[in-house]
Amino acid sequence: MSALKSKGTGNMTDSIGYWLSGLIALGIILIGARFFLVPQAAAAAYGVSVSQDARWEAYLSAKAVRDIACGLFTGILILNQAPHVLGWFMLAATIIPLTDAAIVLGHGGTKVAAYGIHGVTAGVMLIISGILLG
Repeated sequence: MSALKSKGTGNMTDSIGYWLSGLIALGIILIGARFFLVPQAAAAAYGVSVSQDARWEAYLSAKAVRDIACGLFTGILILNQAPHVLGWFMLAATIIPLTDAAIVLGHGGTKVAAYGIHGVTAGVMLIISGILLG
């Protein structure tokens, strides 16, 4: 059996992985949209507050696009029933919340935000990866 098969087997484990990945995808798309709509509030929820400034809004918009694109890409892999590719993507994408946690800690954010938001997200993504790759 290939590590990168193109279609899922339709088993229960894949279904659980798809549903959990779908929740992550929906959540990150909504977070990205929030960075477009209310960037300062979204930044504060991320763990690092910023002042209202056009330069900050440019960076926050870039984060919004990154988040929305990651969610859409996850959705594409789910719709194509590619559990192993989705699992590898989720594993590779775990670097995002891990780096986010380091950014929060390195820029005066709270440990609660770093570990409670970004650390937990990374842990959930690792579990989902294990489910899909197992």
